[in-house]
Amino acid sequence: MLYTEILNNNRDFLALYRKGKFTASKNIVIYVRKNNLPFNRLGITAGKKIGNAVHRNRAKRLIRQAYRENELAMPVGIDIVIVARASLCSVKSTELSQYMKKYGIPEIYRLLFDSH
Repeated sequence: MLYTEILNNNRDFLALYRKGKFTASKNIVIYVRKNNLPFNRLGITAGKKIGNAVHRNRAKRLIRQAYRENELAMPVGIDIVIVARASLCSVKSTELSQYMKKYGIPEIYRLLFDSH
């Protein structure tokens, strides 16, 4: 991932959940917040509600792939956490990538840069 580092500090996750903005769909929830750094930081969460380890790992792989395919369209300088929902396991990777391109990225721009 070109402009992205891994977000793996629990304190950063909690700050994003508390102070960040979010958008939700039936498959994922996206939390975003500006970080004033020259790169993005990505965190991925797949809780036990998703299912066993096989399902959780597949959900995380799908999210990573969708992010990787759309990374260049993302704004730079944000923290982003993508939370998988249980319905994500039945989705094809191309569907999630297309969702991110069509709805996810415009919604991130709206949350971060819209003045309302």
